[in-house]
Amino acid sequence: MCLAIPAQVVAIDAGGENATVAIDQIQVEVSLALVEDVVVGDYVLVHVGYALQKLSEEEAMKTLELFAEAGLMA
Repeated sequence: MCLAIPAQVVAIDAGGENATVAIDQIQVEVSLALVEDVVVGDYVLVHVGYALQKLSEEEAMKTLELFAEAGLMA
């Protein structure tokens, strides 16, 4: 089973091709090749190093809560 995890964009590189996202207190770099109009503060769905789509903050928080309830997140 593959899961995509909501993460908040905390920085975008100068070329706009990659972003640093925060998942809990972990920060990782992801590609923005599959999404448009992402800005710092947005939430994106992340899978294997790619941001797949933008999410509302409400949708991201709800998903993270469900992951926590299922024991998939701390």
